[in-house]
This record gives sequence, C-alpha cells and structure tokens, in this order.
Amino acid sequence: MLTSFIEGILCCLTSKSANVVVPVETSEPADGYEFVEVKPGRVLRVRHIIPDRPVVEEPTGQGGIVSCKRKITVYRNGQLFIENLGDRASAELKTCQNGDTEPNSTVEVELTDCGNSSPPVCIPETRSDSVTAGKDGTSETGGRGVAPASGQTDQSQQPRKRRRKPKRTVVIDCERKISSCKGTHQDVALFFIHGVGGSLDIWGSQLDFFSRLGYEVIAVDLAGHGASSSPQIAAAYTFYALAEDMRLIFKRYARKRNILIGHSYGVSFCTFLAHEYPEQIHKMVMVNGGGPTALEPSLCSIFNLPTCVLHCLSPLLAWSFLKAGFARQGAKEKQLLKDNNAFNVSSFVLRAMMSGQYWPEGDEVYHAELTVPTLLVHGMHDKFVPVEEDQRMAEILLMAFLKVLEDGSHMIMMECPEAVNTLLHEFFLWEPATPPPPKKESKTRPETAKAQTDNTKAASDPCKVRPATARQTSSNGGTEEKPNITDRK
Repeated sequence: MLTSFIEGILCCLTSKSANVVVPVETSEPADGYEFVEVKPGRVLRVRHIIPDRPVVEEPTGQGGIVSCKRKITVYRNGQLFIENLGDRASAELKTCQNGDTEPNSTVEVELTDCGNSSPPVCIPETRSDSVTAGKDGTSETGGRGVAPASGQTDQSQQPRKRRRKPKRTVVIDCERKISSCKGTHQDVALFFIHGVGGSLDIWGSQLDFFSRLGYEVIAVDLAGHGASSSPQIAAAYTFYALAEDMRLIFKRYARKRNILIGHSYGVSFCTFLAHEYPEQIHKMVMVNGGGPTALEPSLCSIFNLPTCVLHCLSPLLAWSFLKAGFARQGAKEKQLLKDNNAFNVSSFVLRAMMSGQYWPEGDEVYHAELTVPTLLVHGMHDKFVPVEEDQRMAEILLMAFLKVLEDGSHMIMMECPEAVNTLLHEFFLWEPATPPPPKKESKTRPETAKAQTDNTKAASDPCKVRPATARQTSSNGGTEEKPNITDRK
C-alpha cells in the first residue's frame, strides 16, 4: 500500500502514468501466441491454437432451419413492442410474469430505465392489433368512438384516446440453419473476448479444454491488457476503437462457422460482431454480460478520479474486485487472479476503459434484431451484474438459453471451469430438432370409404331399420304384428 502511494505521488509530480503495459516477449512462442499489429503502433497479443486433428470429418448433419420472423415497433414514448411471427427453436424461453409460457411470443417492454424496470408484459393472442398497453397501464384504441349510453361501465365513459403512431418499425424475416459444431469440423472457430481488467489468460481452462477436443480457438488481449500495447491516449480505449480491433482480428481468423464467447464488457464486442456479420456468426455465448442496454459512462464513478489517485487506491480496488468477482475470497482465488493476469492493468488504462464505454446504438432494439442462437451463463453470486439483467437479455433476444450456476460469481469461468466447459460444449453440439416428414396417405383409406358408403346405404334402407323398430314397438305396445325376419337375410 505504501509503495502504491509513493508511486502515485510520483505519478502526479511527473504527469506520467505508472505501470504502463507494453508488449512483452512471450516465453512460449510455440504454444500459439502471436502479436498482431492491427494499426501502426497498436499491437495485440493473440493466442491461436490449431490442434492436430487425428480425425477430420465434414459436417454431415442437416441441422435445423429456424424461421426468424419478428416485428419490432418503437413508439415515441419510449415503448418497445416485440412480436415474434415465426417458429423458433425454443418457444419456452419467453415467459410471462407468472412463469407460464407466452401464448404467442408477443412482449411489450419499456426502453427507458431498463435496469430497474419490470419484466416484459405478455399480450394475449386474441387481442386486436389496434390495442396496445400504455405506460400507465391504460389501453389506447384506434378507430371511431361510439357515444356512451346510460348504464355502461366507467371504462366506456372515459374519453377516447387517439391511436399512437410508431416512431420506427423494424421487420426481420429470414431463416437460419443451425447445426452441431464438433471439434472434428474444420470450418469451426471459437473466439474468446475478455472484459475490463482481464486478459486472454482468464480463458486458460477453456482454451486447453476445447483445443484438446479438436476445436480451433482464438483469444485476444484487448489494448492495454495482458501483453498488448498500451497507447497513452484515452481515445485508444473507446468502445469504437476496441470494436474495430475485434473486427480486424475476426476477419483475420474467421472460418465459415464461428462461435463468439464474451465475458462482461467483452459481450458488447460479441454483440457488435454478431450484428455486423450475421451470416458468419453461428452461435454466441454471453458470460455475465448484463442487460441489453446502451453503454454510457457514469458521471459519478470512482474511475473519474485522476490517474494518480486511482493508482494510490489500486490495492483497495484490487481487494474490491476480489470480493465482488469471486464467490469465495481465499488464497486460491488470489492465486487465480495472479496466475491469470486478471485485474493487472495500469490506472490510466482502467480509467480510460471505464470512461470510454459509450455505445448509444447498443440498445434493446439493437439486441432484438439479433437472430443468432445465444447461451447466457450467469454466476448467482455476481455482484457486478445482477441476474435480472441477464434475464432481461434472455427476454429480448430471439433465441436465448439462460443457465445460472449457483456456485459461481463474476469470474465464473475461473471458479467453475468444469461446469462452464460442459455448458459450452453442449451448446456447441446443440442443433434444433428437425421436424418429422409429412405422413403419407394410408393405403387402407379406400376400404374405409367403402365401409362408410355401405353404412350409409344400410341406414337409408327401410327394410334393415324396420325390424328393430318393429321389435321395440311390439315390446312397448304389443298391438302390431311381428314381421317374418327369416325372409330378410
């Protein structure tokens, strides 16, 4: 603590940032580490593992084709109306407030104050298209009103409201073919993107696990993190600058079917790439990524303090990160942070990263337009990202699977590597069920039709109906004569 305080004083006096991260020579050049210069003077460390596959096979499964039809309407009062029109791979993902499955996958949500708002409200299937729920819970109808008569309810006596006009309408109509991604397929690549304060080393267990299964894996250090270069300008750490870095890395290593795995802030870059390259992104995984809200830096944040002050507070920040990022705070967790080079960035980079999280385009509409299948993994003890935010993300996305692990926190991939690896692998191998082929016409149908014709003739023939009637009449009254049944065979 004293050393950090002295270094902070020197930082203030010299106006230079301490502990600047610069590229280092890796001690394992043969283990897949590369340095890629995305821009002049901007170098990123990348770990690229191409395993030796003893068996290589071409994708033979037909997979499943999912119809992605969705209508997104944005009103001027900040209300978002989402209606799913096509068949999806998992209809059980959209749930109402009481936990029941939605009748027609139609939801209505608020764009404003997404962090504290309630879950989406279900709209019944029989409801007219001209009736939508307002912000205050009242209904607004279109068309001409009728003068209320005496004896009507109070609702009919309320003044008629004018029908709302949408501000913007987005219609999505496409089909996605989703197939199983095995390690023996050469057209599959896995991309791992970390968040603020991390490095590619936090994915160590996942990189080793999936490379042993035959997958091609790519992990990258963001600028200022790990062994990547650390430019001394705040503009180098804005969302758009980092997203452009990820775009260049993706274009360099992309295959035909690519799977993105992001953690925390890295989820935003995965969403950006999935929106930019929908045909190349086959699946996506969000690990403690938060809700589908636009990024905007907080004005009242500790990271707005001067860099020298943040450097003096770095031990306190590291302790706070350990307490909030892990479900348990022991010697094992401290060693994980040290071994995986997590939260080991300069104060200047940390301040620039937090203040550069400005992405107004990444709102709920932006996320609702995504059609890629997405797995959301959340640690129950995460104090950075509440579980309600990931639930909100699952409600907005078209195809989403939310899995909550009770023993993990924000750094769940380091705390529970086996459970996370199992979830990810099952999701990679998942494909929607192919609908059964239409049944052929039965060959016995003509005989059935003939039998129906014979029954009709028998019912219309009075000779075959009268004996029963005669017997019933005879038993009731006894006045009519019994017919000779032996003559009617």
